Amino acid sequence: MLDRAFDFLFHQASLFPRQDCLSARRGKEWTRLSTTDTVERVNRISLGLMGIGIEKGDKVAIAADNCLEWTLVDLALQQIGAVSVPLYPTCTLDDARYILAHAEVKLAFAGSASLARKLTDALCGSECPIYGFVQIDGIAGLDELEAQADQARVDELDTIRAGITADDVFTIIYTSGTTGRSKGVVLNHRNVTSTVRSVAAHTGLPQGSCRALSFLPLSHIFERAGVLYYMYTGTAVYFATVETLSTALAEVRPHTFSAVPRVLEKVYEKLVGKARTLKGVQRRIYLWALRIAENYEPSRSLSPLGALQFALARKLVFSKWHAAMGGELRWINVGSAALQPRLARMFWAAGVVVSEGYGMTEAAPVISANPFSARDVRIGTVGIAMPGVEVRLADDGEILVRGPNVMVGYYKEPELTAEALAGGWLHTGDIGVVEDGYIRITDRKKEMFKTSNGKYIAPQIIENKLKESAFIDQIMVVGDGQKYASALIVPLFEKLREWCSDHGIAYTSDSEMARHPRIVELIDREIKRFNRQFGSWEHIKKFSLVETPWCVDRGELAPTLKLRRKVIAERCRHLIESMYAHPEPA
Repeated sequence: MLDRAFDFLFHQASLFPRQDCLSARRGKEWTRLSTTDTVERVNRISLGLMGIGIEKGDKVAIAADNCLEWTLVDLALQQIGAVSVPLYPTCTLDDARYILAHAEVKLAFAGSASLARKLTDALCGSECPIYGFVQIDGIAGLDELEAQADQARVDELDTIRAGITADDVFTIIYTSGTTGRSKGVVLNHRNVTSTVRSVAAHTGLPQGSCRALSFLPLSHIFERAGVLYYMYTGTAVYFATVETLSTALAEVRPHTFSAVPRVLEKVYEKLVGKARTLKGVQRRIYLWALRIAENYEPSRSLSPLGALQFALARKLVFSKWHAAMGGELRWINVGSAALQPRLARMFWAAGVVVSEGYGMTEAAPVISANPFSARDVRIGTVGIAMPGVEVRLADDGEILVRGPNVMVGYYKEPELTAEALAGGWLHTGDIGVVEDGYIRITDRKKEMFKTSNGKYIAPQIIENKLKESAFIDQIMVVGDGQKYASALIVPLFEKLREWCSDHGIAYTSDSEMARHPRIVELIDREIKRFNRQFGSWEHIKKFSLVETPWCVDRGELAPTLKLRRKVIAERCRHLIESMYAHPEPA
């Protein structure tokens, strides 16, 4: 039945054994574990955990970047019934202290010396031991834990493994939300395995023949379920980081990976920047091909002339893009935030399927996704509900979800659990519409605000539309209680540099460029162009350009890259106040 997460490893061992089940770069070389090696190490770590007294139901923290050891320990915990509690490597000391105490963690793993220090400080006064994935002074290593393995207890391990059920808790993930204290989402094995099986059925990924890159944080259920999906389909997993992505693409030549929109945006920025290095005819051809890619609609038939132009653009330019991504990349799953349609179209034009989906930790995590076929994809939507998942809209447009993937509840939070699962449906907090079965997210219920004129504004739908501009990277719409809406905008500097070069505008820094009257005028034209698509009360009347992109490390974005609006509003308070210090423009 494969209704326990660790079953997928044994499924691969039985049907699709690989020499590169799990791989990671060590210096200049890739360390590869076969499926057989992976099973052996997972069992040894399980025995080591049993040897130090870890039992079913015990909570164990993992704080590390993506690596082989993360997945090995995760699988080892699963098959003895222990409960993993992942921590984002970027989490603050205060958050770590709260999570470790709230979850009553009995053991912790650290992926680096800095994370070991953070855990040590967060566990101050606790007897909870810490093990390191790498050699760390004063910290026992994973090899020492494996040395605790007692082979005489193999039969006992088999008995424990056989006793784990689909209803047993798989993990507790503390969601780093955009507001308030994190909540511990309790997911059981059924939640996660149902997601893996439904995604595999939806995508139809070829079994036993693919390679995948894993670089999103394993502390988030999106990538963690993704690794299990790869195991289930007999796909080799190569661990990397966003920083080493270019190198990994060239060396691994992956067929697939999961990404957040920001990763694709960085690829787009590099492609746009490439135009500035070209001259004459080459540059004109490149920009012509880029325009074709940005307007490509995979589900739409091309005219004979359009097909000829597209074939020429693919031969001259798109094929080079595909080669730069390893040459064998075919499928990308995208989630966590809204993907700009131009980015999806660009990858489709280059021969790479981009399936934008929708989910949340409470749904383990996938709720819907676009099909992999060009005929059925609808760019700009988050696709259709996964097999076995039901979606309906509440009277106010909130998306409600029901299915085997929906969480058990929030750890130690019965009132919040009852509120989130009222009526047997998961209340997502997202507002959306369903068009012919395809879901389109329009906003977050709690992020809607009212102007002083009594008009409601849904900021996310405006932000997503304005981000279709080639010159806007990040945007946050503000105006709660004010007469009109305004926006904080982080420009797409790579594109602006190209524009400045074309228009003979000189500058010495991005900061100076962002203040140039011609640039301000350009962004103003872009805003007015998109304003025409909204009601008059939704128009962006003023804007301020922010010179530094918002990021996770400074707390302006959640680890899932969603805007932390309160943090940004506080840090940009002077800009917001200046936009409302003078009368509304005509």
